[in-house]
Amino acid sequence: MNRTHNCGELSIKNKGEEVILQGWVKKVRNIGQVAFIDLKDMYGVTQILVSDHKKDLLSDLKSEYVIKIIGTVIERKSKNLNLSTGEIEIELKELEIINKSEITPFLIEDEVQVNEDTRMSYRYLDLRRPVIQKNLILRSTVNKTIRNEFDNLGFIEVETPIFGKSTPEGARDFLVPSRLNPNNFYALPQSPQLYKQLLMIGGFDKYYQIARCFRDEDLRIDRQPEFSQLDMEMSFSSASQVQEIIEKVVKKVIKNTVNVDINEAFLKMTYKEAIDVYGVDKPDLRFNLHLKTLTEIFKSTNIHFFSNIKSIDSIRGIMVESLLSKKDLEILNEAANQKGFNSLAFIKHDNGNWSGSLASSLSDQEKEELIKVFEIKDQATILLNFGKYQKVSEMLGVVRNKAAEILGLTNKNDYKFLWVIDFPLFEWSEEEQKFVAAHNPFTMPHSSSIENFESDKQNAIADSYDLVLNGFELGSGSVRITNPEVQTRMFEAIGLDQKTIDNNFGWFINAYKYGAPIHAGFGLGIDRLTMILAHTDSIRDVIAFPKNSKAHDLMNHAPGNVAQQQLDELYLKIIQKK
Repeated sequence: MNRTHNCGELSIKNKGEEVILQGWVKKVRNIGQVAFIDLKDMYGVTQILVSDHKKDLLSDLKSEYVIKIIGTVIERKSKNLNLSTGEIEIELKELEIINKSEITPFLIEDEVQVNEDTRMSYRYLDLRRPVIQKNLILRSTVNKTIRNEFDNLGFIEVETPIFGKSTPEGARDFLVPSRLNPNNFYALPQSPQLYKQLLMIGGFDKYYQIARCFRDEDLRIDRQPEFSQLDMEMSFSSASQVQEIIEKVVKKVIKNTVNVDINEAFLKMTYKEAIDVYGVDKPDLRFNLHLKTLTEIFKSTNIHFFSNIKSIDSIRGIMVESLLSKKDLEILNEAANQKGFNSLAFIKHDNGNWSGSLASSLSDQEKEELIKVFEIKDQATILLNFGKYQKVSEMLGVVRNKAAEILGLTNKNDYKFLWVIDFPLFEWSEEEQKFVAAHNPFTMPHSSSIENFESDKQNAIADSYDLVLNGFELGSGSVRITNPEVQTRMFEAIGLDQKTIDNNFGWFINAYKYGAPIHAGFGLGIDRLTMILAHTDSIRDVIAFPKNSKAHDLMNHAPGNVAQQQLDELYLKIIQKK
């Protein structure tokens, strides 16, 4: 017979009923004349009461065995209000062992202290932990809400190809050799970018999908080689119209997952303002700690620390309203080191008394101006350095985030959304020693840059926008280029010659010649959004079967070797890495 209920739904209303439950043994407890089984499944835990004359049924029973029990619902004498089933227990009549379990390599509990590699090697056991199940249920709610909202808004869900063409832009592609077309390769999509633009040209007014995307890049704690993205595009639409749709959907996701109402419109801030005030293009707005430019204050200084400053350099700093300890300063100095700065200067103010690495050389005027700029009242620590404006700002942006972490300035239940707009169209690549597209080469230049973006790459602005939540970039979008001439100019601006353009994008540019509507869109990272909503630090906690930081699946040992016959069929030969 099948189960009549799951392990999380019985209550006092079921008192007296005969029920059948199936699940995993969480724990067996012998207490005098009786014993108890905690039976679990993904819905909860139910306590099974085993009377003395039934205890022989427990002789072979161990944790994680899968069993079926038949019994009667009775009221518990000692109720457990922490369980949804805490008012009742099941008086055991029959017990059947469905499948046994070996001793597990770690306890199946939320707070288990175990190496992550061990968890990943036995991910199917890790998935039994309630916290991981809760995360994946939350992720399911995110996806369901997204689909419902876009359907209600009149969008059409369209699946785009997984096998596509490799193009010379963006991150490295994952390549798939074609057996039917020897010496040719498909590329797994980094995003459905070109296909969704073709859908707009094809007359689909509003498109969305939850797409699988792939990027062969170095991994971080919030990245995976394969990931899920909400992808959407709208014809005859502006950036603000796309942002309005995304806001509606995201607000509904927040409501349906963490039950928080966000009624106000998301703030908007230019890229330049974000760097000026926060030092990063994805600022965390849950705390202030604003960056200040101090160059004018120290223009005639005698402080030795600034003796090597160049005319192109800027002095910038932040202030925290407390006296940081030596340990705190060491941690912040390490953060500065990671951004290429050898040291981080500091000045402390304690009710009129000054101390710190620069304090002894401060003039009275410099002290007065620092108090004015930072609006210092009682206690404060100023952190500062100098360098090229962008570099020193980015360093202080990292220091700012670390300082907030040290001081506990963030609330995980506070959700601060922000649109960052007017990004640079290009960014300088140290690796390639040239300007590359900051977002992608299909982004429309801002109207102020359309005439001369090729000749003034340093100052060219894009009609693009990022959505930021609590210091994380959730996704990015833009108005798209729809003119074949402008698209060719863009490709040439990032260093592609005409032959490369024709070979890789000729088919795409050709589509523009048949009446392309103005269109704009957005891509939102579902893994990262779910990670934030689940209040976890690792994206691996919200993915059912993730890869580790080396892109390995420790459970099934992918990637792995393949048979020589498979290589021969693909006309491939292994070259040993030296």
